[in-house]
Amino acid sequence: MLDIEKLKFDEKGLIPAIVVDDETDKVLTLAYMNRESLAISMEKKLTCFWSRSRQELWLKGETSGNYQHIVSITADCDYDALEVRVIKDGPACHLGTDSCFTNPILGEGQEKFRLEDLYQLLEGRKRDLPEGSYTSYLFQKGIDKILKKVGEESTEVIIAGKADDKAETVYEIADLAYHVLVLMVQMGITVEDIRKELAGRHVIDHKVKQEKMTK
Repeated sequence: MLDIEKLKFDEKGLIPAIVVDDETDKVLTLAYMNRESLAISMEKKLTCFWSRSRQELWLKGETSGNYQHIVSITADCDYDALEVRVIKDGPACHLGTDSCFTNPILGEGQEKFRLEDLYQLLEGRKRDLPEGSYTSYLFQKGIDKILKKVGEESTEVIIAGKADDKAETVYEIADLAYHVLVLMVQMGITVEDIRKELAGRHVIDHKVKQEKMTK
């Protein structure tokens, strides 16, 4: 657990807090905390900062409703900066954008593809069922058709892998991943559900390795 006494606040009693979306790993904003705002954040499990411009405490979302629910707070190696991982209720930036970091200086600054984005698109297809959409067709046909496609795509992955064709295997795995996501949407299984399951297995595997090392 974090030892608060080890934290190094600057001469103004502040420490930078990098706020990260726990679901997407996207950096949302950089704000500052003092000892009081950090204590409030830990107590309420909501981000609370010190506003350097207004010189007052600032509970994120108190006026906008865009609260940030804290998952974890971690200090860096020098104990002079914090990473605050959150699940957000709305945009992080006061301009209404998802993140405050929207002005590219080096590189194109394009959004990275995320499984969550595709999942949300598939949810929309299931909800709206637009005509001419293959995804809509799958949802209209139901679980049996979706499962059949998952089985077919699994076979295609095996065939490509057996042929030792890397490019084709990548292509077929992408097809399989898409149809698995369709199945997940159909069954109400989220990407986070899978992430948590894998994380739990990782923790167990790590513990087993540690136990073997101590024997």
